[in-house]
Amino acid sequence: MANDIEALREPLRSGAIDLSLALSESQIEQLLAYLALLAKWNAVYNLTAVREPQQMLTQHLLDCMAALHAYVGATRVLDVGSGGGLPGIVLAIWAQQAEPQMQVHMIDTVQKKTAFLTQVKAELALNNAQVHTGRVEQLQDEKKFDVITSRAFAELKDFVNWSGHLLTEQGQMIALKGQAEVSDTELASVPVGWSLQNIERLQVPGMKAQRHLVYLKRQIA
Repeated sequence: MANDIEALREPLRSGAIDLSLALSESQIEQLLAYLALLAKWNAVYNLTAVREPQQMLTQHLLDCMAALHAYVGATRVLDVGSGGGLPGIVLAIWAQQAEPQMQVHMIDTVQKKTAFLTQVKAELALNNAQVHTGRVEQLQDEKKFDVITSRAFAELKDFVNWSGHLLTEQGQMIALKGQAEVSDTELASVPVGWSLQNIERLQVPGMKAQRHLVYLKRQIA
C-alpha cells in the first residue's frame, strides 16, 4: 500500500498545478499521508466505497481540491456529514498555509468516522481542525460559521433546514454536487427565505463526470 500511495506523488503534484494550487512539499506530504490513512482505515471501517488509491486521488482529493477556491477568505467553516473528511481534511491541510485564519469544523453522526477524523487531525497536526460527533441539527456552537459546506450529504432543502441555524447572517452555504444532484427539482426545493446564488461547474483533473458547486445564501429582509 505504501508504494501505491507513493506512486501518486507526481499525479497529485500535477493535479495541483492543473488547478492552479500552489501547494508546498509539506502539504503534498500531508495529503499523501491522509490518503494512506484513508486507505488503511477504509479496509476495516468502510469509510468510502472507493478503494483503489488512484481512484481515491481523483474522486476524493482532486475533487475536493478543485473546490478550494470557493473558501478563500472564510474564517469558520463547518463541513456537514464529513464522513472520511471530504472536503474538511483537504480544506484544513490547504488552509494551514493558504488561509491561516481559517478554522475547519467537521461533524458526522457515525462515531467510527469521527474517530478516524480525530486520528487524522492528531497524526497530521491539524491544529485548525475540530471534530464533532452528532446530528448537525443539534449542534449548538458558541459562534456561528461564515461558510457551511457539504459533499454527498443530502438534498439542498435538507442541507439548509438541518444546518442553516449555524450560519452567520451574511454567511454562505456551499454544496459539492454531481450532475444528477443539480436537477431542476432539487434546485427548486430550496426553502423559503434562502436564495440560490450560483452554480459553478468544476473541472477536476482526470475526471469525466461533471461536478458542481452550489452556492446558497439567506435572504435578508
